[in-house]
Amino acid sequence: MPTVAPLDIDGHVLAVEFLGDTPFFASAAGAVHRLEGGDKVTEAHQGMLTCLRDPYSESLISGGEDGKVVRIASDGSTTTLAEAPRKWIGQVAAGPQGAVAYSYGKSTFVRLSDGTTKEFPEERTVEGIAFAPKGLRIAVARYNGVSLHWVGMSAQPVNLEWKGAHTGVTFSPDGQFIVTTMQENALHGWKLDAKPGAEARHMRMTGYPAKVKSLSWSNKGKWLASSGAPAAIVWPFQGKDGPMGKAPLELGSRANIMATSVKFHPAEDILAIGFIDGMILAVRLGDAKEALLRRPGKGAITSMSWSKSGKLLAFASEAGDCGVVDVSA
Repeated sequence: MPTVAPLDIDGHVLAVEFLGDTPFFASAAGAVHRLEGGDKVTEAHQGMLTCLRDPYSESLISGGEDGKVVRIASDGSTTTLAEAPRKWIGQVAAGPQGAVAYSYGKSTFVRLSDGTTKEFPEERTVEGIAFAPKGLRIAVARYNGVSLHWVGMSAQPVNLEWKGAHTGVTFSPDGQFIVTTMQENALHGWKLDAKPGAEARHMRMTGYPAKVKSLSWSNKGKWLASSGAPAAIVWPFQGKDGPMGKAPLELGSRANIMATSVKFHPAEDILAIGFIDGMILAVRLGDAKEALLRRPGKGAITSMSWSKSGKLLAFASEAGDCGVVDVSA
């Protein structure tokens, strides 16, 4: 068994992310704990709803029940980027050139590095936001599909329609595919055609016994792992048509014990899978070989993050029993 450094935090922990070699644990109560020679605490929100790493700046972006969008630096210091009193900020995304997106109600807002903010209204409530990997473009998940907006242009959005409630959205690392999580037990995807005016093609990924709440792309974007089953469901995206007509891999199968969090290693085709009982497995895609990283704990795994070197895996749980696994041993 690898060595595990445990950390007990009161209550539900939403997310964990590494900044450098330091893991940051974001609690629903609003505090951010960083394991750096002991547990150091930053009070970021009065009730936190979301927290993620800004891949462009070695900082975290969080949103809360207090209507604030906050940037948290690697030393734990905070900067308030936006405030919307009496609104809940449940969606944030970090983009290139210091851009940050956030939403409340039926609007998405993009704050640029100079402090100017642009609003992108929708007809329905915004449920998810993602920045494209290239260019300043956002995808907004909503009821009946996704809207694509160019931040620097006043052009009409591109609408990708599919009936039903879309609850989250992600771009593939090469920007060719968009995938949403849905209120039903399914994912939906679109292949974006490079030719102007061409229709995006649909991809249906169904058959899950539960809702998909966690997605992770492999480092080269050839695979998309998902929770929502008693195994990690991993869809192939190697070909130009993505997973259309192909069966997914099922990794780390456990009888009737649901996978709740998935996270690909930053360099290898290795997937960490966290389960509803707190257990964590690492599985190699090439031969499906499994390694036990953590025995069952108190609560479901809510989030996992690899250090840049891939030697450490941090994990968070809904019961607050968190920690870091040293896999280099």
